[in-house]
Amino acid sequence: MQNHYAAESYYLASANTRPEHPRLQGEHDCDVCVIGGGFTGVSAALNLAEQGFKVILLESYHIGWGATGRNGGQAGGDPRLGVDELEQLVGVEDAHRHWDLNYAALDDMKARIKQHNIDCDWQDGIINSFHKASYDSEYRHYLDKLHKDYDADFIEYMDKDTVNNTVSSDQFHGGLYNKRSGHLHPLNFVLGLAKAAVDAGAHIFEHSEVLSYDDKTPTTINTAEGKVKAKYVVLACNGYLGKTEKRLSSSIMPINNFVLATEPLGKERAEQLIKNNAAVYDTRFVVNYWRMTADHRLLFGGGENYRNAFPSNLKGFVRDYMLKIYPQLDNVGIDYAWGGTLAITMNRMPDFGRLAPNVFYAQGYSGHGVVLAAFAGKLIAEALTGTAERFDLLSNAPMKKFPGGTLLRYPGLVAGMLYYSLRDRL
Repeated sequence: MQNHYAAESYYLASANTRPEHPRLQGEHDCDVCVIGGGFTGVSAALNLAEQGFKVILLESYHIGWGATGRNGGQAGGDPRLGVDELEQLVGVEDAHRHWDLNYAALDDMKARIKQHNIDCDWQDGIINSFHKASYDSEYRHYLDKLHKDYDADFIEYMDKDTVNNTVSSDQFHGGLYNKRSGHLHPLNFVLGLAKAAVDAGAHIFEHSEVLSYDDKTPTTINTAEGKVKAKYVVLACNGYLGKTEKRLSSSIMPINNFVLATEPLGKERAEQLIKNNAAVYDTRFVVNYWRMTADHRLLFGGGENYRNAFPSNLKGFVRDYMLKIYPQLDNVGIDYAWGGTLAITMNRMPDFGRLAPNVFYAQGYSGHGVVLAAFAGKLIAEALTGTAERFDLLSNAPMKKFPGGTLLRYPGLVAGMLYYSLRDRL
């Protein structure tokens, strides 16, 4: 574990009550053992427990410790790939099914918040802001397609003056405003799901790193102080998979992304900075993303790296990205800065599947996992109980492994990222 992970993030500092779950000790039996306590794992535990399965969830640290509790909190309904790319990859019919599934995931998130009374600061609205003038006409044609073919009348065009006035910047050339998507406090959301899972009968064990599991049926999962025998296993580790399952490692690339939170700006200044309180992201390949928190801080994500180490000065590293968009915040203090590890795939499609009839996995959300990862557990529960149509839609999408496997994937990724970073600057 990197030392930067131990640094307090804004999310940890503003978390709702976070109960301590016990460490796994001794021998246990269950129907389903879920490995990983992020969105995917917790939603799997909740959905399976609601269907009457005896569920044990094992988390190496604490619930929401990984990317789930470190991301920008942007909850977008669009699939990770644009519909043009989706149609080329999976065909027109399945592209529509992917679109519908992702928005079903968004609706499910909102329903869960309401059902379990989760205090996670939900706010409607996301703006996609164009950082290049040429993108304005491209995205207007794209929006026409969304309106015509995907019934996306909840997405509106914003011209240059409107988007820059709305987000108090002069950097953008237009934008798309999605009224159906939104933003939230992701750690508080997953803590609320975890409470609901426990209330439904799931058993959560923290500080219980999985060291190994066998390929038998039932499967035995081993930790340092205990073991679990389970009929089914759900691998929900994503960027923190490590060596838990080598067969999945070459399908994903862990990368690090970084976020800061300013000092409180006050209600008036916050409302002037983002006038409709939407979340915002830009069209750069290495994307910048930002939003206001409930206590009127600017939460800004910018920059990434592909090493095992984080930048030594995280506040300064992310602040440089923030000031390119908001130079007027030069005198504003930075109270928090943190990083996290997410997993990307070669084609940026999520990687769902089965390693065996009783081993399910979901990973590789490629920076777009807040909504879909929180829905993945429902899809896994459906597949496990024999209704696999939606799970199979994702698992059947073309998936390429990184060339050279885990050994050579980093040089290729870095070269590609540097190329696209250069394109962003031109």
